[in-house]
Amino acid sequence: MSALIDIVSWVSLLVGGAFCMVGALGLVRLPELYTRLHAGGLIDIPGAGFIVLGLSLQAGWSLVTAKLLVLMLLIIFTSPTATHAVARAAMHMGVRPQSPDKEAEPSKR
Repeated sequence: MSALIDIVSWVSLLVGGAFCMVGALGLVRLPELYTRLHAGGLIDIPGAGFIVLGLSLQAGWSLVTAKLLVLMLLIIFTSPTATHAVARAAMHMGVRPQSPDKEAEPSKR
C-alpha cells in the first residue's frame, strides 16, 4: 500500500509541476497583460492543488496535512482575488485589451 501511495503522490507532484510550468510559459509567451493574467490565474489553482495533494499523501494524516489544506484554501481565495484586482487596476489605468484584428492589419500611418 505504501508503494501505491508513493506512486500516486509522485504522479500528483509531477502533474502539479507540469501545470505550474505551463502557466509560467503562458506568462512569458502570451502577448499582453490580460491574456497573461488569464493564463496565470487559471493554472495557479490546479497546479498548487496537485502539489498540495502529493505533499499531503507523503505526509499522511498529521498536522502537516492540516497546514497544507489551510494553505490550499488561502491560495483558492487569494489567487482569483489578486488576478481580479490587477485586471481592474490595469483597466482603471487605461490599459485596454488588445484586439486580435490589430495584429493582422498593417499600420496605416
